[in-house]
Amino acid sequence: MQTVLVANRGEIAVRIIRSCKKLGLRSVAVYSENDERGLHVRLADESVCIGPRPADKSYLSIDAILAAAKAYRADLLHPGVGFLSENDAFAEACAEAGIRFIGPQPSSMRVLIKKPHERP
Repeated sequence: MQTVLVANRGEIAVRIIRSCKKLGLRSVAVYSENDERGLHVRLADESVCIGPRPADKSYLSIDAILAAAKAYRADLLHPGVGFLSENDAFAEACAEAGIRFIGPQPSSMRVLIKKPHERP
């Protein structure tokens, strides 16, 4: 059975986890110390704390998220929205770790985030 690490919280994570269940995928929720009792944590097959309350110490920590994905043997990683969902370096780090990023390719992200004056 494939495992999806959900690198988000709240309603977004709940929807992703419910979809995983429907698709027969195992889900791993990440959470900050502040979100320990969140619905997404309770619905997931597994959950892991990735840091303290400030987002830059938890949900924005590429190292913490990838460490959790490796520890729980995630095959796929769903970033949800916000946080690291549009971070090309994060998508590349997932690929380098052998984890499939559910989202756009890093090269596509780079094209989309270019400012108008940077376009050819």
